[in-house]
Amino acid sequence: MKAKKFLATGLALLMAVGLTACGSESGSGDGLKITNVSYDPTRELYAEYNEAFKKHYKEEKGKDVEIVQSHGGSGKQARSVVEGADADVVTLALEHDITMIEEAGMIKSGWLSEFDLDSSPYTSTIVFLVRKGNPKNLKDWDSLIGDGVDVITPDPKSSGGAMWNFLAAWQFAMDKFGNDETQAKEFMSKLYGNVSVMDSGARGATTTFVENGQGDVLIAWENEAINTLKEYPDDYEIITPSISILAQPSVAIVDENADKNGTQELCKDYLQYLYTDEAQEIIAKNGYRPSNQEILKKYADKFDLNVKLCNIQDFGGWNKAYDDFFADGKIFDEIYTK
Repeated sequence: MKAKKFLATGLALLMAVGLTACGSESGSGDGLKITNVSYDPTRELYAEYNEAFKKHYKEEKGKDVEIVQSHGGSGKQARSVVEGADADVVTLALEHDITMIEEAGMIKSGWLSEFDLDSSPYTSTIVFLVRKGNPKNLKDWDSLIGDGVDVITPDPKSSGGAMWNFLAAWQFAMDKFGNDETQAKEFMSKLYGNVSVMDSGARGATTTFVENGQGDVLIAWENEAINTLKEYPDDYEIITPSISILAQPSVAIVDENADKNGTQELCKDYLQYLYTDEAQEIIAKNGYRPSNQEILKKYADKFDLNVKLCNIQDFGGWNKAYDDFFADGKIFDEIYTK
């Protein structure tokens, strides 16, 4: 993920914004075009997946497809769709961000069951990325609250990945302190007191840690950490905490836009193809955990399949979790202000 790669993806985002402003359309002749509004760390995944899907669609339907990509903090991306970005599909970091678009009347109810496994074709989890040799000897969540530890994590107000980070740390604290919420809040206050940079999205946080050299530890999507290690094997290492969270990115068709653009059928094919063996292999290659358990097991050397994972149902589902932790004035605001 060198600087020039970030410049290239930034340029692609600007192009996507310009194209979506003009609207996605069925195109002329046999051409078809859709816009996929996604979140920060999926850039490389969808760059590869889109090429595979275009080849598949050409072979199956005899038609060429153009796919426009847009990336940013998941919450910001969801708001951009509500405010008019002409997304045909969204592939965001968590269910709640898609619910925001549903509540705006742009996605039909029942979208969560439109595709398999709660419309989550891949999962991930949260890990620590540290510099080679782990100079601060960071082993678990409670290592991150020590004096002199400089933590990098994005902002839960704009980043879906940051919400997963927060909830994983909160679950650790609740386990550690016997579900004592007062002590858990104090723990989280110390943790976020050590955060020196809070970028708007997960990829921005990776840039801060990797490209700009800031911080002792990055709380990261597993795929971000894996891809960083692949590119800089001599500079970083991954620490898996004793407890993390099953992060389930969600996908959906933005029905209002797809109906207007005449792309409903193409959108269904595009998202359904994520569940095929070819796509699941691409997903694993890019550091996400395939939903196909047989393919996931093939990559047991890449993913820690024994890590203890809580999940969003432990927090009462995403609507409750958002209202309890991330809505204005709730637990995140309380501990961050403190």
